[in-house]
Parts: sequence; C-alpha cells; structure tokens
Amino acid sequence: MRALVVRLDSFGDVLLAGPAVRAVAHRADRVAMLCGPQGALAARLLPGVDEVLVWEAPWVGFSPPAVDRTDVGRIVDRVAAGRFDAALVLTSFHQSPLPAALLLRMAGVARIAADSVDAPGSLLDVRHQRPPRAHEAEAALALAEAAGFPRPPGDDGRLRARHAVGAPELTGPGPYVAVHPGASVPARRWSPDRCAQAVRLLAGAGHRVVVTGGPGERELTAYVAGAHGVDLGGRTRPPELAAVLAAAGAVVTGNTGPAHLAAAVGTPVVSLFSPVVPAERWGPYGVPHVLLGDQGAPCAGSRARQCPVPGHPCLDGVTAEDVVAAVGKLLEAGA
Repeated sequence: MRALVVRLDSFGDVLLAGPAVRAVAHRADRVAMLCGPQGALAARLLPGVDEVLVWEAPWVGFSPPAVDRTDVGRIVDRVAAGRFDAALVLTSFHQSPLPAALLLRMAGVARIAADSVDAPGSLLDVRHQRPPRAHEAEAALALAEAAGFPRPPGDDGRLRARHAVGAPELTGPGPYVAVHPGASVPARRWSPDRCAQAVRLLAGAGHRVVVTGGPGERELTAYVAGAHGVDLGGRTRPPELAAVLAAAGAVVTGNTGPAHLAAAVGTPVVSLFSPVVPAERWGPYGVPHVLLGDQGAPCAGSRARQCPVPGHPCLDGVTAEDVVAAVGKLLEAGA
C-alpha cells in the first residue's frame, strides 16, 4: 500500500503529525507527506516518512500565494504520479480539509480520510469527528485509527524526530539550557528584554545558556545572548537545531515550532505560552513541561498575530525569575 499524509501548514504542525505518520507507516509499504515549504523541513525529520512532496497551498499560511490554475494542475499531476491508495488530510480544528481532499480526488487517490464538520459530498471516504478538546497530536492519531491505521504495538504515541546525538561543535562542552526567543508571530513572543534578563539570571544561577534562532533572528539572538549566552542565531538548520535541543537540560521558548521540536527529541520545555491558541491543543506534548503565561487573558482563543491587548500582559506578566524557577524545577525533576 502507498499512503499519503497531508499537512500543509507550519513546521510545528507537521511535527505534531509524527505519531499519526508512524501509525500509517506501520501498515503501509511507502509513506509520502505533502507539506508546505516550512512544514517540509519538519517532515524530513519524521520517522516513517519515505518521501516529501512540497506545495504552497493558496488557503494556508500568513501570506498565501494566489490561486494559479497551472500550479494546481502540477500538484494534482504529481500526486497522481504517486498512485496513492490512501490519504489522511490532517488539519487544525479551525481548518477545512476539503480543498486538499478535492485535489487528492482529482489526482485519483482511492481512499481519503479527514476530520470534517462540513458535509464533504464525494470528497471523503472517511469523514471523522475530531475528539473534543483533543491535543493536535492525539487528534491526528484518532483520525489515523479511524482510517485503518491504529497506533503500532509498543509505540507510546509521543513526538519523535531524527536527530544527531549532540552538536558540541556549536554548543561547546558541558550541560546547558537552551533559550529560543523567536516565534512565528509577535503575539507569541516574550519580550526581548525579558528574554535577555532570563539569560543573565540563568547564567547567574550557574547554568550555561545557548540561544537559538533562525537566519532572520540574528539581531534578536545576539541581544538576548549578550555576554552571558552562546549565540547560535542563524547557525542551525532543523537537523542541527534538533541536536542542540536534544542535548539541552531544558528548553525555554514560546508556543512555536521549536517547542514541538524539543518535545520530539525528549527535552523538557518551559513554555511561554500565549493563549491566542489553546494550550490544551498546542502545548508541549509528551514531555515534562511548565506552562507560563496567563491562559485566561482577553486574547485567549483569538488566533491573533499581533497582541490585541496593550502591554502584551499574557506573556510580559511572566518574569525572568519565573523562568529561572521553572527551569530549576524541570532540571531537579530530571535529576
């Protein structure tokens, strides 16, 4: 059997699909993932994925491309060439799977499964109802089981990612705490000043600190690291970042992709979680974690990209001392 798993949005979303991908891989002879450009970086880290198809869908993301008939035809042809027997269309609770299902049907995929609150017509063979309040990882597993791909025996259902044992050439020797100050949207970022203060206090408490960030975050990571942390801004592609996070004693980050990558490599997380999306669905999954941030703030559930409340109180009410205490709690529990 040839199977396709579709998850068209971000890096972290694709990581959360990992347990469902392993369930599909246990029954299928070959598994491909269809992802957007950012999600494809995560798909290549997932156990069970044999091939990654990359396509930027016009209904996904912060700045989606315009609909282009030729481009749509190309992806339909590419999926058709895969001759897939079955497909899962994984979406968040607020997204519709039906545009993707239409393309898969046009490509001749024989059996298509998805969670859908809308009547799917002839687009779905398995129309599943998402478990209420389920975490994204659990919802994906539930859909996989409904489609005939139960969790493999002995699989604990946690996130996993392929990664190197460590990256001492980047981090230097000895234990450390990783701090990732960036996030995909401003509403999910702790302030740079608070991040920098946390790095100083962590160093003062005897922790070695490495600060991670993407190529576009070098100025941010340099400021946050200051004279007290190792600045890795722009120096880690996803495989290297996975290795850096795997060797950390704990990771401090917002509700963004690296939080899920830390969970996928088994590292405890101090989560500065903005409630613009619900923590019960998007919090660190399957690892010890401490959730910081006012989950009852006025922005809760708004999916806002820019904080709608002056002063960003949901996150900036969290102090650097709170973070240091949370890191100490996780390290003590691990020891």
